Amino acid sequence: MAEINREEEAEIIYIPDEDGNDEAFEVIMKFEPDDGTNRKYMMIVPADDEDEEQEVLAFRYEEENDEIQLFPIEDEEEWDMVEETFNTLTAEFGADEDDK
Repeated sequence: MAEINREEEAEIIYIPDEDGNDEAFEVIMKFEPDDGTNRKYMMIVPADDEDEEQEVLAFRYEEENDEIQLFPIEDEEEWDMVEETFNTLTAEFGADEDDK
């Protein structure tokens, strides 16, 4: 199941940098693969970056009591699955937008 952020108001999360300063990131996509692992993934971009070509960051995440904990994707097989899902969903989203 996938969710692409099409809302007017963006979901913003804050991640501390190496100096402890919170940096704002916009959540552009969340998805849970149908592989029985119950893992959740999110794709984010820097919230203050206005460039057309934005760097997309991907994380596995867990939610507990309104807190989100992010985990880096370090396994190559897991990364390939996340990248393939992201590319497929963005292509589908682009096709949906073209139909409008």
